[in-house]
Amino acid sequence: MYYSNEVISYLQANKILALKLDHALTGVGKAVSDQIGTISAGAKRALYYTSCFTYEYQDVCQQQKTEDIRFAKGVYHLLQHEDVVYEMLKIYFEEIFKYKTSDQLEYIKQRLMAVNVHIAANSFTSHGFALATAMSVAVGLNLSLNMSALAGRAANTVTVGAGLYGVVQKAADSAHRLHFAYPAYYSALYAQELEMMYFLIAPLFERAEAFKAQWASDSDIADIITRMTR
Repeated sequence: MYYSNEVISYLQANKILALKLDHALTGVGKAVSDQIGTISAGAKRALYYTSCFTYEYQDVCQQQKTEDIRFAKGVYHLLQHEDVVYEMLKIYFEEIFKYKTSDQLEYIKQRLMAVNVHIAANSFTSHGFALATAMSVAVGLNLSLNMSALAGRAANTVTVGAGLYGVVQKAADSAHRLHFAYPAYYSALYAQELEMMYFLIAPLFERAEAFKAQWASDSDIADIITRMTR
């Protein structure tokens, strides 16, 4: 929907599959990483694969192989024309609204309307409100995908490969942080094979302090949603 076509077009035009997805976010806080950092991360990740030849570090090797497979599955969802940004937002809001009553959802909606954030929910069920809120945030994000920003326009294949593979490392790092910061949300993304795509929205979540929703009051949740749309 919103951003998948840009990702898919880039993948197709450059014949890039699972390990060569490149992504940057602008307009939603600081960028995921700069070119040098990504190339360095890719080279470091490739170096870690030398552990495959060492018995003592088979767990490191296996972990990276698993991350690569999970990353490929996330890209598969992109190639199937799924809007993973909206999907991840929907899963997030379903998690935080899971046990909210209709009165609580009405209160959150009124708080949002007071700051000119409108949620087009027809019914006050947790599922319906999650869908409407995810749509509102996704539309307001105004994300701009710059597919060459992370890997850069390097002249040689080795450098480009390191930069592109570095995105996988960035994705893995973001997923690991999410696992510790919000285990329930991580598990929900994992079940949908999307946890390695979380890095696409990680800057937004960090800026909005979205993880506080786990223990936040209804007023605080309204504030988090407001920050997500600004």
